[in-house]
Formats: sequence, C-alpha cells, structure tokens
Amino acid sequence: MINVASPIIGKEERRLIAEVLDSKILASGKYVAQFEQSFAKYCGAKFGIANANGTTSLHTALLMCGVKPGDKVATTPFSFIATSNSILFCGAKPVFADIDPETFNINPVELEKVLKKEKNVKAVIIVHLYGLPCDMPAILKLKKKYKFKLIEDCAQAHGAEYKGKKVGSFGDASAFSFYATKNMMTGEGGIVLTNDAKADKHARQIINHGRDGHSTFTVLGYNYRLTNLAAAIGIAQLKQLDGWSAKRIANADKYNEAFKSLDFVKTPVIPLNCKHVFHQYTMRVKESERAGFMSYLKDNGVGCGIYYDTVMYGQPYYKKLGFKPGLCPAAEQAAREAVSLPVHPSLSKADVEKIINAVKGYKK
Repeated sequence: MINVASPIIGKEERRLIAEVLDSKILASGKYVAQFEQSFAKYCGAKFGIANANGTTSLHTALLMCGVKPGDKVATTPFSFIATSNSILFCGAKPVFADIDPETFNINPVELEKVLKKEKNVKAVIIVHLYGLPCDMPAILKLKKKYKFKLIEDCAQAHGAEYKGKKVGSFGDASAFSFYATKNMMTGEGGIVLTNDAKADKHARQIINHGRDGHSTFTVLGYNYRLTNLAAAIGIAQLKQLDGWSAKRIANADKYNEAFKSLDFVKTPVIPLNCKHVFHQYTMRVKESERAGFMSYLKDNGVGCGIYYDTVMYGQPYYKKLGFKPGLCPAAEQAAREAVSLPVHPSLSKADVEKIINAVKGYKK
C-alpha cells in the first residue's frame, strides 16, 4: 500500500538527536534557539517562538494578539478542528466564513460579509489549506478596512509563497505545526512567528508558565515549551524542506497533467502568483462516486484520505454550542467531495505511475 504520508528521518536528524542526548540537556536550550532563528529567517519573520505543537501555536498566537473571553474571531470552517478549538481555548467565539470552492481557502467575499454582520471581530485566522496560500491582497485589504488582527494558520504550508513572499510573514502572527506528517516535522512541535518585539516577549511568557525572569510570573502562562530533541530534528528537516517541496510540486504536476481529461475528478486549482507546496494533493470527486472511488484505489494498493469530511461547526461539540448546518454551503459541499492522494517526496517514479494508473483505471 502506498501511504498518504511518509515521514523522512535521515542521517542528519539522527546525528543531531545523538548530539542532544550526549549533551544531556533534553529540554529547551540552544537547539531550540537555533531552530527558532533559522525558521523565522527562512519565512522572512523577525521572531520565532518554538513550542509544543501546532495547536499550542494557534492558542499562543491568539493570546499574543490580545484575544480575550467574549471576543469574536472569524475563520474558515474547512480545516482541522484545532483552528477553531484554539479560539474556544481563549473563551472567544468562532464565527465562520465560507470558502472559495475553487481553492478550498477562506473566501474574502464571504469573510467581508461576516465582518459586516458580526461587527467588532477582534481577529481573523486564515488557513493556507493543503499548502496553498490564501488570497493575500484581498485579505490584507480587509485587514486594513476592518482593523482586525490577522493570524495565519500555516500548519500545512511550510515554504508556500504568494508573489515570492512566504506565508507566515503577512499577518500579525502565524502558527506552524511540525507534526510527524507535515511537509517538515519534529514529531510533535510548532512555532509562532511575529515581527513585533513586544509580542515576541509576551509569547515567550505564554509558553513558559508566564515567567518573567527566573522566579517571577507576571501573566497566566502554560507549559508549551519545545524540547531540544524536537528542535534538533527540525534543524535538520528545514535544510531539506525546499528540495522536498520541489518533489511534491513535481508529483502534483504529473497528476494534474494525467487527470486533466477525466470527467469524474476536478484537480487542484493553483491561482496566479501562488506557490502551492502540496501538503495534500486534494481533488474533488463527485459525491456519488467518492466512496466507490476510494475503495477502488485502496483495493489497488493506493492509500487515500478525506481532509475533511465534516466542517468544524458540524462536529458534535459545536452542535452543542448552537451551530447549525447550512451556514457555509461551499465548505459543506467540499467536505462531501474532497479526496487526497499521496504526493509526498518519498514516492518513487513507480509509485507515481501506479497512482496515476489506478485513478485513470477507475472508470475502466
């Protein structure tokens, strides 16, 4: 079976892990600081605050931007649940704006409708879903008009770019995940990026119990620190990220070419000026065909997945909060049609050909 994800752990990762073990300083230390600096520089941000995972990164970014209980935060309903859960962690209220059916990303037109209706939205979390940047000119225009804090959820978009500028450097803050299946990983881990020195200091307090100095605690904080062990893996992985992204893009290009004439799938859209890094290669398959198509692929040795089969407000917990179906119809339709194929850099040429032949052979 060709898996949807396949983490790569090479000699450099093993060497640096051994180096950390030999140092006997396993918690946060110089490797974390090195990783923070390297990743922030790579993305074009001034400060990086490494922490436990992508979810803690989102929570930290929201708190860093001043989101408080009772505030409203607008976001997409079509993403992993952590995006909206992080809003709830702050005691704030998520409000959902529908997606662009072409890109799966938040639709700026729908976002403005929400901003007009809800009034006084404190922050907006955009998600560069599957590795594709959002419509940044439109989003930034709304930010200027409505004066909200902009947080980029870049959990799936390491190295993605809009007009040559990397995602994670556009907003007031950004959050990345380094979970084991991401485009680069540390096993578990995350980082918050910002260009604001005061925000950087505040975030460092948030992830370290609210500490200000050795034994003084001035804000409510959490134990969200990253370990040297995880950071060591990240240092090695970052060096290889661009090469891995190129392989993902090349695999996606082959799929797009091979599938362009198929009438039962719709291949991913890549808008002008966007560098899509394909954390997932996500197609649309007719709702009536999806279950049979996925079963056929798996029977033929090709792993596949659905990201995501339910909008966030459709989850049981959110129903208890009063959210109703029909709020974001484009996102709900996407949840019924999305199918992701393996696109990761570990795929061999034979793997890619097998995937292409399996997809093309479905109707035969």
